[in-house]
Amino acid sequence: MKIILTSVGTRGDMEPFLAIGEILKEKGHQVICAFPEQFRKLSEDSGLEFSSLGSNYIELLESDIGKAAMGGSSGIRKFFAYIKLASKQTDANKEYINKQYEIIERQNPDRIIYNAKSVYPIIWELKNSGKTTLVIPSPYIHYVEGHSHIVFSGKNYGKFLNKLSFSLADFGIVTTTMIAKKWLKLTGNISRKQTKNVIHNRKSIYTISPSLFPRPDYWNDNLKVLGFQERNKTVNWNPDKTLTDFIGKHNKILFITFGSMINPAPEEKTKTILDILKRNKIPAIINTASGGLTKPNNFKSELIHFVSQIPYDWIFPKMYGVIHHGGSGTTHLALKYGCATMIVPHVIDQFVWNKIIHEKGVGPEGIKINKISEKKLEPKIINLMNNKSFKKRAEQIALNMEQENFKDEFNMNYF
Repeated sequence: MKIILTSVGTRGDMEPFLAIGEILKEKGHQVICAFPEQFRKLSEDSGLEFSSLGSNYIELLESDIGKAAMGGSSGIRKFFAYIKLASKQTDANKEYINKQYEIIERQNPDRIIYNAKSVYPIIWELKNSGKTTLVIPSPYIHYVEGHSHIVFSGKNYGKFLNKLSFSLADFGIVTTTMIAKKWLKLTGNISRKQTKNVIHNRKSIYTISPSLFPRPDYWNDNLKVLGFQERNKTVNWNPDKTLTDFIGKHNKILFITFGSMINPAPEEKTKTILDILKRNKIPAIINTASGGLTKPNNFKSELIHFVSQIPYDWIFPKMYGVIHHGGSGTTHLALKYGCATMIVPHVIDQFVWNKIIHEKGVGPEGIKINKISEKKLEPKIINLMNNKSFKKRAEQIALNMEQENFKDEFNMNYF
């Protein structure tokens, strides 16, 4: 079959699709990735075809306004940053929706696999019933007792408000779909009721470990939890000697990364972390990644080593603990390799993962990015590294995840 994978967002939003794409390609299907332009190389490194959704969406997230909205700002500044981001996002949204439409109509695929930020596949499903699948890397997109929708941080506001939060989320998706229909100047009757029916009945796969998010037994059959899917990221990568020498010199190393997340004050955040590490003599590897953390000029230390864009599946097995932003993929990988874990959440779903991993006993509850200070962060880092129960519990979850093999389920019966 010809299958289009389409996803919008940061790198963490692409990774589940790349892993699924590699599985489907192995099964003999033609796989086309319709992602933002910035992820062309990722797709091609996985041996998958690529069609661009343009670059404006990611460029906006990486702008000063995007940095303020995505993490690091607080209070009134963050509020106005969200407003400014929303006002500027219209053109970026129009670009990716139009390109999504053009690619799908030109390729005429047999199936579409998409994420929650993708809109046109909902409209396409109305003409091609049963031929789309929503892939979800985070919990609480569908109703779970005792939780609100993930947009509302998955908190428990009581049964009535919890259910209302899912209804409000559905209303937002339907409204966005109607706006997309207008932008695309589509003819034909596409009603809000039809769109809502698609949202409720579409095939959906949660790429989450059941160890972290077990499937509720009251869910309908169209909703599956098929475990974390990982691709091999070390195909075109090799460590340099300074890194391997550093790892060889130290035991019990802490790895720190904010992944694709950015913030307005990376130097300040990095200095706070460095002061804590040096004071407590904790050996650490710091990943600057997309710029959420940064290496100071002329920095030298026997205890701390800086890297950028390092494959987590190579480094995590060598680490004792991990502090990260709380993306779904990073959360899964840290636990897959038995690392004691703490999250510094930046945006919506990361607050949910922060709560989940703390409740699972693999690390202390983290501090959101704009609240970081030495006073608040230092005792949590010390606890992460010294409380043996965190490591023990993470290693137990790793054993559970090792038994979770859903690769055979990724066949056309599920898509």
